[in-house]
Amino acid sequence: MTLDSRSGDSSAPSNSSVGYAGLIPLVGGLYLPLAFFARLPLAMLTIGSMTLVTATTGSYALGGLSAAMVGIGSAVGGPTIGYLADRLGQRPVLLIAAILNTALLAGMAFFETTFTEPNVVVLVLLCLLTGASVPQVGPMSRVRWISLTRTKGSNPRVLSAALGIESMLDELGFVLGPVTVGLLASLVHPVLPLVIAAVLTIALVPLFAVHPTGAAVRPATTRKGTKVPLGRARASVIALMVLGMIGLGTVFGSLAAATLAFAGAQGDSNQGGMLYGAMGLSSAIAAVSVAAWPQGFTQSARWIASGLFLTVTSFALHVASDVPWMLASLFLVGIGVGPVIVTVMSLGGEVAPAQRLSTVMTLLSAGIVVGTAIGNGLAGVFAESMGYLGAFWVATGASVVITLAAVAARLIMRSSRDLIRVR
Repeated sequence: MTLDSRSGDSSAPSNSSVGYAGLIPLVGGLYLPLAFFARLPLAMLTIGSMTLVTATTGSYALGGLSAAMVGIGSAVGGPTIGYLADRLGQRPVLLIAAILNTALLAGMAFFETTFTEPNVVVLVLLCLLTGASVPQVGPMSRVRWISLTRTKGSNPRVLSAALGIESMLDELGFVLGPVTVGLLASLVHPVLPLVIAAVLTIALVPLFAVHPTGAAVRPATTRKGTKVPLGRARASVIALMVLGMIGLGTVFGSLAAATLAFAGAQGDSNQGGMLYGAMGLSSAIAAVSVAAWPQGFTQSARWIASGLFLTVTSFALHVASDVPWMLASLFLVGIGVGPVIVTVMSLGGEVAPAQRLSTVMTLLSAGIVVGTAIGNGLAGVFAESMGYLGAFWVATGASVVITLAAVAARLIMRSSRDLIRVR
């Protein structure tokens, strides 16, 4: 996707606008609430499907299978939707995805409430297709911010602030989503979360699709000028960024499983969600803080520093012996999480050719989804055989992967003539 070159727009904020003060003039006051609630169905879908299937069939195995298939579908479908958006534009792709995903959500709700012994093949296909058709609101929103800040000549702090807000919205969504599902399922009916997800999708995603910010991003087929070739160096750095996001997703997934095991060892597994929420809170705060970091602190250096911080602080999880200490340790770990997301997404915007920006953003988001599944699976196995301390080693190992990917990406960028100017 390429950028709309309306640099002379009188409504654009001046170059002196910095950080969060420059956000609302750029997109309007209603954009952030819209972008948040339009992405909330994705946060509700995985846990909502698992809750409903488990409740209707009584099988935890089928519930876990449905959640896994939704995640795999999203990981495959997300980049596909991003590629189509690059080629055709965000608006038509998001509108079609919203209609298709709403229909599949309705079909999933009907199928999973009608059959107490559902056909496993049909269940797998339905969950895969539903996950694959989820409108990629988060990545598309990041693409809009990147496009707007470039074309309107905004201070770099504005983009850092925007991506920090995006990370905070993601964190809030993946905290509020499961909580909402749990409350609705227990107080009303397990099918209600999927019904609400369908309503939010068909009502809000079209509004997001036609929002004026979408005009800042145009499909590559309408682009004028010479295309920027991907090249081996760019492809390698993008691959390393995806690896870093897989590592970060593995941290998420492993800590979710590990904190549940830790809470169970303390005698109350219900505290697992509260413990995990401490990391989400500090991660959101740290992500928002990135806009205030010195501009001389380059993106690649930030990635390395955040990865090292995450690696070192993860060892605190191995020595925490009670709930208060574990809360403090997880809060400390979260400080390194948010900046990794913001930094890698920022680098993705700089490294990716304009005509492939949506593809790269959705690939990075898909990396988190894949990593979360890996982390859940590995940590579950380790927790079963070694206890919660074994599960925490998965998070530590994933943190090392994030750091090594950052170092490798920096070395490639410094040795590449095409990428030498990337911050």
